[in-house]
Formats: sequence, C-alpha cells, structure tokens
Amino acid sequence: MGINSQEVAYSFGQLGSAFLNDTATFLPPTGSVVVAIHVLSSLTTFTVLTPDTSGYIDGTTGAAGTGAVAYFGTTNVVGANGTLAEEVPTSYKFNAGTMLYGRWTGVTLGAGEVIMYFGPAV
Repeated sequence: MGINSQEVAYSFGQLGSAFLNDTATFLPPTGSVVVAIHVLSSLTTFTVLTPDTSGYIDGTTGAAGTGAVAYFGTTNVVGANGTLAEEVPTSYKFNAGTMLYGRWTGVTLGAGEVIMYFGPAV
C-alpha cells in the first residue's frame, strides 16, 4: 500500500549542492547539513567529516545510520556505528563514483574533488 502524503521530504539533496576541491573546511548553508557526498576523482581523502549530532537528546551519539565514515579525524562513537565499528583512517583513498550518505556539519578534504548534497538541519 502506498503512502498518501502531501508532505515534501527534503532529506536527500533537494536543498542544493556544492562542489569542493580544496582543503579548506566546508560548512553547509544555514539550516542545512551535508547528507550525501559524491566522490568525483579517484584517490580522494577526507581529513575530517564532522557528524551532525543536533537530532539527539544527549548531543553526543552521532547520526544514526551514518556508518564509520562519519568519524574521520574524530573519536569513534560506538553508539552510532554499532559494535566493533572502526574509525576510517584519514589516509583511506576513495575511488571516483563512491557515494557517502550521512549527516555532516563540516567537510574537510585531504585531496580530491567531491559534490556535496544538502538536507535540512534538525
């Protein structure tokens, strides 16, 4: 059975996008977070992906379902990643065409080029 909803879901990039190809820290527009990252060039690395914790009561558990990639350059938060999840090393190289999904309030590249898609902040 389908859902009859008049509501528009702005969760997967309908709020715009941005291109990044330098090592400055990118901050999404006010009222939004990065919800998807499309890697454009091979050997792309991330220095920091700052997880969005705004939707959580304690503000520390990270965004559920973001997976270990939310924790580049930060302390691994086991509650958000499940048990035995590992922090992705900042030296890990992503190939062109890779898509990362999550909720981030900041993105810092080590090298490469990406397009970031925005969703609403909580």
